[in-house]
Amino acid sequence: MPSGGRRTARATTLAEIRTSWPPTVDVPAAALAFGISRSHAYDLVIRGQFPAKVIKVGSRYRVVTESIVAALSAEAS
Repeated sequence: MPSGGRRTARATTLAEIRTSWPPTVDVPAAALAFGISRSHAYDLVIRGQFPAKVIKVGSRYRVVTESIVAALSAEAS
């Protein structure tokens, strides 16, 4: 499950996301799911082009896990 600590380079599977991720995750965790860098993910968020639903909570961005699953499921089809 993603946490606030350092991330490993290991790819996250769709099954892991579905079963063990919380309702929202931070941008670096979502970037890992999509296989993109953290900096590229933040660039996409700022431009409103991130491939999953992003919400702003205070000064932080959170990505809705269900939308990550939907986006990755659509790519797998």
